[in-house]
Amino acid sequence: MEKFAQQLANGVTLGSVYALVALGYTMVYGIIGLINFAHGEVVMIGAMVATAIAAALAVAHPGMAPAIVFGLCLLLAIPVCMGVGWTAERIAYRPLRKAPRLSTLITAIGVSIILQNGAMMIWGRNYLNFPRVVEPVVYGIGSVRINSVQLVIILIAAAIMASLLVLVHRTRLGVAMRATAQNREVAGLMGINIDTVISSAFLVGSALAAVAGLMISVYYGVVNYYMGFMLGLKAFTAAVLGGIGNLGGAMLGGVLLGVIEALASGYVGDLTGGFMGSHYQDVFAFVVLVLVLIVRPAGLLGERVGDRA
Repeated sequence: MEKFAQQLANGVTLGSVYALVALGYTMVYGIIGLINFAHGEVVMIGAMVATAIAAALAVAHPGMAPAIVFGLCLLLAIPVCMGVGWTAERIAYRPLRKAPRLSTLITAIGVSIILQNGAMMIWGRNYLNFPRVVEPVVYGIGSVRINSVQLVIILIAAAIMASLLVLVHRTRLGVAMRATAQNREVAGLMGINIDTVISSAFLVGSALAAVAGLMISVYYGVVNYYMGFMLGLKAFTAAVLGGIGNLGGAMLGGVLLGVIEALASGYVGDLTGGFMGSHYQDVFAFVVLVLVLIVRPAGLLGERVGDRA
């Protein structure tokens, strides 16, 4: 039971990051039906920018307060990621809105490859280390050990997800997003600027990607140019698990996927004598994806058209 509780805590932390990334997928899909496979690379760029800024600050101003370091990282990573997301939408996706879905899917894969190679040219092939800005404090809740970094990741992710729900359901932009998701043509006739709404979805999703990138950098301590590929696939799996196009489903799917990975990597390793453990945790994510597509293709919560945004 102690091990279960510990793995559950680890899984919720990882799942919070997956949920943030999955929200970027589901917002874009909910509005224009595009599976933006380049979204994982936007997260990667956010992580690389945040790591580079933190490393530079560690050299120039050692001993700077962690809150200031993280704030400066986000201050630069968010605009960069938003710029990348907006540019991809404007140049690569907008001309293909009326094209077959296969064309946009191939384009998204192409954008992903371009961003990967661009990051490799800028930051190189090697792993970048995020400086140890803060010394994690470990808390004991019964037999469970959870550190301050994990708590902050969970709390910030929860706050951001709640804020996004408020944005979608309580603001004019959110109403425009939901109207565009239901019927783009009718929304345009009602005076909604469709281009602005779609660009806003990419901008919001890219901002979430930058935050997720910083969280990953701080949590794992290392980043590289290829990290976005697997992260993007897992976030897509989380979105499908919960119900792609459904904000609540993306959150639920992200947390569930993180918990499934943590529990599987912990228990399967014991059952197989260490043969299959943490090194095979990626397998479990895609086994879940296959099972969901077979048993419940619409996801756990399904796709509610009125709430897609």
